[in-house]
Amino acid sequence: MSPAAESRRPKNTLSGALRRLLRHGDCMAFDAYDDYEQSERVQKWLRQNGLSIVVGVVIGLVAIFGYQEWRNHRVAHQTAASGIYQQLQSVLDNGDSRTVDALTQQLMSDYADTPYAMLAVSDRARRQVESKQFDKALESLNWAEQHAPSKEFKALVELRIAHVQLGQGNAQDALSALDRMPADSYAIVGQELRGDALVKLGRRDDALKAYQAAVKAMGPSAQQGNEVQMKIDDLATAGKQGA
Repeated sequence: MSPAAESRRPKNTLSGALRRLLRHGDCMAFDAYDDYEQSERVQKWLRQNGLSIVVGVVIGLVAIFGYQEWRNHRVAHQTAASGIYQQLQSVLDNGDSRTVDALTQQLMSDYADTPYAMLAVSDRARRQVESKQFDKALESLNWAEQHAPSKEFKALVELRIAHVQLGQGNAQDALSALDRMPADSYAIVGQELRGDALVKLGRRDDALKAYQAAVKAMGPSAQQGNEVQMKIDDLATAGKQGA
């Protein structure tokens, strides 16, 4: 090779390649070191926390499957109670009182935590009232009140208790039952019944307020000459005659 060609040859080509290789090799080495370091840290963390992770996963799985099992049990429980209640209604139509009593007792014993037990006992109370068995009806309704699955059901039972007690002439007891109801529950019927109890106790002014509250709860759709309005008119007439 001529001196001129030798002078034109790149003198730093090899060293430049080496520098690039070394530079890239350093990067690869650092990357490998970072991966190694991260792997070591992960393994160390797993060694320190592995047991708690496993326990947490197990507890989570138990909670998930336990809840699903509980939910499935509740659905099956409610479905069974519904079936017995439907059977009870069918037997009622046939007039088989012995089977009706047996099915009602089964709901009370095995499905007291479902609304079907409360409904069955409330139905029994209605039949007892129709038979003038007021004390037995109150026993049934007291059981239903204690086992009502919601405040709405409980308020309905308390309203029926007040009806029965007022029918027995126990106006004060009827007021006590009505006082246990939430103020906004069955406002129309509840306030009318409260007015009836107050009339029996001779508290006409309080009775008038209760009847007026019942009419107000009816809203704009209240018909003129409805039964509650007639009771208000009767109290007003009696007041004028008494004056």
